[in-house]
Amino acid sequence: MSPPASPAASTPLLSASSPAWLDPEKVRRWFAPGLGEMVRIEIDARVGGTFSFVQRRGSDDVDHTGEYLELVRPRRLAFSWGVRNTPDVSRVLVEIMPLGTGCDLALTHELDPAWADFASRAEAAWAAMLDAMAAALD
Repeated sequence: MSPPASPAASTPLLSASSPAWLDPEKVRRWFAPGLGEMVRIEIDARVGGTFSFVQRRGSDDVDHTGEYLELVRPRRLAFSWGVRNTPDVSRVLVEIMPLGTGCDLALTHELDPAWADFASRAEAAWAAMLDAMAAALD
């Protein structure tokens, strides 16, 4: 594995079972902000369940897909991460520690070594999404 992208953030109170992660209307508010219209979001929020986040980018629809690998409420969420019709799949781990009226959140995106040059872009993308999630929860 290449060095993971690991943005950490302090966000309003949420958990691994929070609607921010598992409700399509909430995800629509924070996923890939500014990159395009969210066309479709489907979520089967259970271990073994899948998700599909389709975003229109220019004239293309990009379908981010994955499977929920762990859902340990309220502190841990892990899922596979990929783009439909591409062979590469990575793993994302979200760990949440409640703190008073908020929480500390650590996100680790485990990338295949072939994607090492993409790690800084992945880190920036997740940081932007976590910021958008925090703003959506305020």
